[in-house]
Amino acid sequence: MTAAPHSVKADLLLLFATFLAAAGWVFSKESLGGLLPLQFVGTRFLLAGVVLVAFSWGQLRGLDRRALGRAAMVGVVFAVAMAFWILGLEHASHIGEGAFIASLGIVLVPVFARLFFGEHPPKATWVALPVALAGFACLSLAHGFRFEPGQWYFLVAALLFSFLFNLNSRVVRGIPVLALSAVQVSMVGVLILPASLLLEDWPASVPTPILFWLLASAIIATTLRFLVQLHGQSLTTPSHAAIILMLEPMWTALVAAWWFNESMTAMQLLGCGLISLALVMSRWQWIRGALKALF
Repeated sequence: MTAAPHSVKADLLLLFATFLAAAGWVFSKESLGGLLPLQFVGTRFLLAGVVLVAFSWGQLRGLDRRALGRAAMVGVVFAVAMAFWILGLEHASHIGEGAFIASLGIVLVPVFARLFFGEHPPKATWVALPVALAGFACLSLAHGFRFEPGQWYFLVAALLFSFLFNLNSRVVRGIPVLALSAVQVSMVGVLILPASLLLEDWPASVPTPILFWLLASAIIATTLRFLVQLHGQSLTTPSHAAIILMLEPMWTALVAAWWFNESMTAMQLLGCGLISLALVMSRWQWIRGALKALF
């Protein structure tokens, strides 16, 4: 009889985490109004990493050098993925569209598991994949038979996020999730900030409102989001959590429509709808299991 309250609490926490993630798109886009992309993402994740390290210090002290090395290695992939993501956001003409493209990474997780780890994904994956690609094509055709730079950056980020998910499931299995998050988030800042210093000309000053958006990105959309999401995941099964976390692109599209007054053409709506359908199809076994558990 105690499972139900935990389930409701987990659902609410995970829903809140997806909303924080969606808000992070807005915070990040606003931050780019006064910060360079690599400068912003490096600073954001370094600040968030410091806070997460403080929360996970006990777990981190218990890790041996080999575990820390594996976590840092996977963090390198995370850093590269975030670099492409922020470049996508900088060039994006439509944030909601970008969120759906980035979510393609969920569909591609089993494909990467097959290519790099020899796993055999379920048949639903091969059905969902062409649907997802058709959705991406519709988003591109909405701009007249051309791919925008932002779309390509988001697509590369989605590919890297798929690879990252597989690595987290295998290479760093057994490492406490809070400690793992602290290491990986910190690695983004440690790697990208020096790259920014080499590749970007930092502005002489940063307006105060931009600093507000930066802090909101680091503390609310990164630190708080990770803590809420990890707590929610600890109260339910991974499959159930994954289903709720799939709502992030839809939240992002709604928040962007409200904040930036974005709207979608019929072709963009079709593309986002196809990607959403592919997400559901690729996780249908989990969704069906969750529905059976509820009803």
